[in-house]
Amino acid sequence: MGRRGEAWYYKMMKVIVGMSGGVDSSVAAYLLKKEGYEVEGVSFVLEERRIQSEAPVSACCSLESLLDAKKTSDVLGIKHTMVSLRSEFADLVIGPFIEAYRRGLTPNPCILCNEHIKFTYLLKIADEKGADYIATGHYARIKHSSEFGVRSSEFGVRSSEFGVRSSELKDRGNLLMKGVDPKKDQSYVLYVLRREALDRLLLPLGTMRKEKVRSIAQELGLPSALRPESQEICFVGDGSYGAFLDDMADSESGPIIEIETGRVLGTHSGIHRYTIGQRKGLGIATGRPLFVVRIDPASKAVYVGQRELALKKEVAVDNINWLVETEVSELRATVKIRSMMQDEPASLRIISKSSVHVTFDDPQWAPAPGQSAVFYDSDVVLGGGVISAA
Repeated sequence: MGRRGEAWYYKMMKVIVGMSGGVDSSVAAYLLKKEGYEVEGVSFVLEERRIQSEAPVSACCSLESLLDAKKTSDVLGIKHTMVSLRSEFADLVIGPFIEAYRRGLTPNPCILCNEHIKFTYLLKIADEKGADYIATGHYARIKHSSEFGVRSSEFGVRSSEFGVRSSELKDRGNLLMKGVDPKKDQSYVLYVLRREALDRLLLPLGTMRKEKVRSIAQELGLPSALRPESQEICFVGDGSYGAFLDDMADSESGPIIEIETGRVLGTHSGIHRYTIGQRKGLGIATGRPLFVVRIDPASKAVYVGQRELALKKEVAVDNINWLVETEVSELRATVKIRSMMQDEPASLRIISKSSVHVTFDDPQWAPAPGQSAVFYDSDVVLGGGVISAA
C-alpha cells in the first residue's frame, strides 16, 4: 500500500473509506489507520425497504450492517457519517436493473453501483471533506507504472502488442490489477472505474487473503468479524430476483420455443424470469435437459435448446471503458464474462473506441447480453464493457 510521494512527511494524508458494515471494509479502515492515514468512514443508505425490513444480518446495506459500520468506527476511533442516496440508487441502479430484464438482458447491479454510486459519491465526499484518497474493501490492487521501473514486461503489458510506450504508461498513472486471492478477486466489478477514481483509490486488501482479513477482525473484536458473506442482490434481499421483478416489471406472457425445431413447448409469464444458460424453473417437461439459449424481447419469446447451443466462441462488447489505452486494432488478452470465472484466452478486434469483438480460443458457457466482459493482460485489467450479443 504505502505512502504516495513525500507529502506525508509534512501532512497526514486523509482517506474516506466506504464502509458497508462488512468485515472487508472494516478491516480496510483499520489497516489504513494503522498505516498512519487520517481515516473517516462513510456509509451509504441506499434502499428504503432494506432499512425498514428485517433483512438478514449478512445483507449489504441492511440496517444491521449500517449500524455495524458505526460500531466499527467507534471501536477504531474514527469519524463516521451516513449519507442517504436512496433516490440516486433507485434512479441509477434499480431502475436500469429492471429495464435491462424487461429487454431480455442480464445486468450486473454491483457494477452499476460501482460506476454510478459508490465511487462517484466517495470522490464527491472526499472533495467536500478535503481528503486526499478514497478507499474500499475490494480485493484488487492498484499499481503505479513507476513502481515497476516502467518496464512493461514486469506487469504483463506487452508494448509491442498494445502500441503503448513505457513513458506513456508512466503518464497514465495507476493500473488496476487482480487481487492476490483468486477466490476473492474483485477486479472484474471495478473495470468501470474512471481515471479520477483510480488515481485516488487505495485498496488495502488487494494483497491479502480472506482468511487473514477475518482473522484480523476477530483479533480486534470488530462487530463484523463473524458476519457471513452476502451472496444476494442487495436491494432484493432473499435472492429471489424473479419475485422482485414480478412486482416491478411489466409481466407479459410469451412462448417457450425449442430453437432446433421451432416447436412451442409452453408459455412463460415474463422474460424477466429467464437468463441465458438457465436450466431450472423453465416450466416445461420434455424428458431431457434444455437450456435457455436466446431471449427475444420483441416477440417475448424464450428459446431453449441443448447445452452445446449455449456455448459461444464470439461475443460483441460495447460501452468499453479502457484502463490501458491501445493503438492497435487487434490484440491478444484473457477475458472474463462472469466475476468468479477464470479469465480465458481470446483475440480482441477493436471495432471502435467503444466497441470490441471478442473471439475466445475455446467456446464459453452462456455469455449473456447485459453481462460484462473484462479484458486482462496477466494480472492487469485492460478494460471492459457490456456484452451486446453472442
